[in-house]
Amino acid sequence: MAKKSVKVVVEGGNVKPGPPLAPTLSQLGLNVGEVVKKINEATSQFKGMTVPVTLDVDTDTKKYEISVGVPTTTSLLLKKAGASEPSGDPEHKKVGNISMDDVIEVAISKKPSLTAIELKGAVKSILGTAKSIGLTVDNKDPKLLVREVEEGKYDDKIKEMEPKWGNV
Repeated sequence: MAKKSVKVVVEGGNVKPGPPLAPTLSQLGLNVGEVVKKINEATSQFKGMTVPVTLDVDTDTKKYEISVGVPTTTSLLLKKAGASEPSGDPEHKKVGNISMDDVIEVAISKKPSLTAIELKGAVKSILGTAKSIGLTVDNKDPKLLVREVEEGKYDDKIKEMEPKWGNV
């Protein structure tokens, strides 16, 4: 049984049957339209977000499995902020504002791909991404909030969400 994995990063629910995916699927002898339709169905809840997809194909039987990963941190943050794209100049041009709760939710959903051991570290990491794409958090510079997290200002809120972090 020959297996081949195809990894692609797509826009949720909006995959088109063209390159780079179509030629790869054709080489594997798969029906491009059918696979694209199935990927779009599998990623439909991530509309407008960039999401990693893995296609595991049995090249003998042409059977395949689609696994959808977690959207990128940037995509999740932009969706929370209602922004369409990151700021080209995050220091001077802000594209949106999110709440500290949003930051904690994103940290929890990204746990499998983060290196942080504790939720507090994950929150600081997500705040860094928010800053780099031009978002404010609770109408403040995320860099200030990193300091406030380190000082323990958000310990209660983080402790409250810790059980969700532990169950991911």
